[in-house]
Amino acid sequence: MNPVRWPQQAQQPILFILDAALDVEVELLRDFIEEQRATAEYEGDVLSVVLPIFRNQEDIPSEKLAQVLKVNKNTQVVPVRVAWLRSLNQKNHSPRLRDLIFGDPRRPGPWRARRYLRGGDERVKVLVAKSASIEQLETRMREHRGTDYTEAAFCEFVAGQAGLALDLAERSLRGNRYRVPRRVATNLMHSPSYQKAMQQLAADTGTPSKALEQEAEKIMQELIATPRSFWIDVMAAFTSKFVSLGYESEMVVDQQGLERVRKLVREYPTALVWTHKTHVDGFAVFTLFYDNDFPAPHVLGGINMAFAGLGYVAKRAGGIFIRRSFKDNKLYKIILRQYIAYLLEKRFPLTWAFEGTRSRVGKLMPPRYGVFKYVIEAAHAGDASNLHFIPIAINYDLIGDVDDYTYEQSGGKKQAESLRWFINYMRGLRQPLGRIYVNFGEPVIIEKAPQPGDTLALQKVAFQVGVEVNRVTPLTLPSVITMILLGAAPRALTAEELSVELHAILDWARAHNVPISSSLDPDHRASYGRLLDVLVNKGLVTRYDGGPEEVFAIAAQQHATAGYYRNTVIHHFVIKAIGELALLYVASNTDAGLDEFWQEAERLRDLFKFEFFYSPIDEFRKQLDQELVHYYPQWEARLMESNSAAQKMVHGSRPLVAHAALLPFVEAYRVVADVLAIAGEEPLMDNKECVRQSLAYARQAFLQQRITSEASIGKLMFENGYKLMANQGLVFSDPESLDTDALASLVERRAKMSQTMRELCRRIDTIRSNALLR
Repeated sequence: MNPVRWPQQAQQPILFILDAALDVEVELLRDFIEEQRATAEYEGDVLSVVLPIFRNQEDIPSEKLAQVLKVNKNTQVVPVRVAWLRSLNQKNHSPRLRDLIFGDPRRPGPWRARRYLRGGDERVKVLVAKSASIEQLETRMREHRGTDYTEAAFCEFVAGQAGLALDLAERSLRGNRYRVPRRVATNLMHSPSYQKAMQQLAADTGTPSKALEQEAEKIMQELIATPRSFWIDVMAAFTSKFVSLGYESEMVVDQQGLERVRKLVREYPTALVWTHKTHVDGFAVFTLFYDNDFPAPHVLGGINMAFAGLGYVAKRAGGIFIRRSFKDNKLYKIILRQYIAYLLEKRFPLTWAFEGTRSRVGKLMPPRYGVFKYVIEAAHAGDASNLHFIPIAINYDLIGDVDDYTYEQSGGKKQAESLRWFINYMRGLRQPLGRIYVNFGEPVIIEKAPQPGDTLALQKVAFQVGVEVNRVTPLTLPSVITMILLGAAPRALTAEELSVELHAILDWARAHNVPISSSLDPDHRASYGRLLDVLVNKGLVTRYDGGPEEVFAIAAQQHATAGYYRNTVIHHFVIKAIGELALLYVASNTDAGLDEFWQEAERLRDLFKFEFFYSPIDEFRKQLDQELVHYYPQWEARLMESNSAAQKMVHGSRPLVAHAALLPFVEAYRVVADVLAIAGEEPLMDNKECVRQSLAYARQAFLQQRITSEASIGKLMFENGYKLMANQGLVFSDPESLDTDALASLVERRAKMSQTMRELCRRIDTIRSNALLR
């Protein structure tokens, strides 16, 4: 039991706030105080008041403090609480079924508490929080809420401070994972910035303040998370079980990065932004931080996930469910902004998925700016400085959602989330899926939040987060194997050819400091073989050993699924692929040289701007130069001498990757270009109609072998193709603005774009042919 720091002078009184809801707790605390008093031989005045704080921190009966606080200003206020410990016979901290029925054993009812004591005092510890004088508490009150406050407000403030001090003492016993905000709604409503915003809203809308307060109370009940230690444990037990249904129980975590993040979370307002490939992501993040004793992160998600059961537990473990649409609800915006600002100020980490929705094609999707906007605006409103956005790359050997994604990308309808859907989803995870890999990028730091509405600053932050996430994404065995085999398709590769190509890519990755997962570690060949067997058993890869040599290929009808895994890592190879295609362009044009190389490289960069996160143009040129210097230190001089050197450089730049990395996007863009070319003089075609026609045309083109793979057929790629065509001026929203000459020009430019994409397909096929020459 912690000792009480008794005043040195007997004339200085002491006031104990007994955080107790049970008679047995009051008895324990009073006995403890008398025992400590006798030991210290303290003869001064000892006052006490029973105040059940923890049992209901949002509605503490603080009026009990009114009389006892009317004493000497030098009186020391000492909060005390009984901490009920778990049985020493219990093997772990996970809640048991009986705990869900009878309640949290760390907050027992009267009968359970008495039963615990009959077994001895090993399950009881008295916590003594840091004390403060009444004068010190009054000073804090003025700092937080100004000088104009009532006696009731001061009593409420003291009760809240006592609760915070006791929570801090209890965390030293139980761990930082239970550090959670208390009395959030109360603190928000007393905040000067909140009150000012509400007064302004009342003036702007003419709505009575009372009506706004009533509506605000409803929004706060819906929005504000109410984390509790018991439910954090319940959620952790569930997320750990959920993740381990298909994945190995131990995640492969960048430990150095994790410790760096731990320090940043303590010192700065932080937002932990992770990639989103599967519904497992959020559960994996929660498990990661719980197991490593991080404060429970406040997970920002859509209210569609707050369905029965999961929504109840998640909200009590830190989940914040945001409405999908609230553009015209100014009150909701105010409360959300103030709530996020409060969490940032108090150093409670926020976390959410970078893309807002799961990536349906494997690669990092463009960010959803909504949550970034809320957080940056909240930081501005709260005058937060040095806001840290910490990128987290979550990657998997295999993903159970991929079959659903390929169905959706081929035109199928997404299944709505519900409790029944979630149960079926969990059943689908019961299969070997390998490992989960967690890596941390360098933080993106905003020293001072920009003004609301600064779209450019918002986009810059999100872009930097995306670049960092991509940088730390590791190569995995399934991603590299599918990339190699899709690049070779429809030809199968022998085991030796596959191994040679695999090692060539890994050598290139090591030379370029690309992260490599443990599944590709030469010291883990046994797991390598097991994972390859899983790919075969899942039907993703075909293995044929009936001939003189064992050969591997992507299974029929599995190209779209394999394409997903390949897409998770192709961003590492895009610059190299652009270099290969630009070199081949120079080799194919007699008058081309170094200038034409750079022009073509920048044109290709622009062509794929809706697919990948690039560095600024100067950095891009530097990266491409470094890529070619890796093979040919004097490459520019050689290219200036003769364009015939370009062909030799392509041959010598192994492993060749353009066909494996870019072919599906080029073929998808070709489909969209053909659809618009076929439309002729029809200038008006919206995105939805273009995608519909592209899906139909692509299936025909695949059957006619005019596109090589079903991996090139997908709604998102066609949507990006449409964006590109609109960016090139090949789609008009106002056909009336086009005269006869403009229409003729439109038809000509659409046909030219279609021809350009066909030529690029031929160039990629040449790269593929060179790659397959052994």
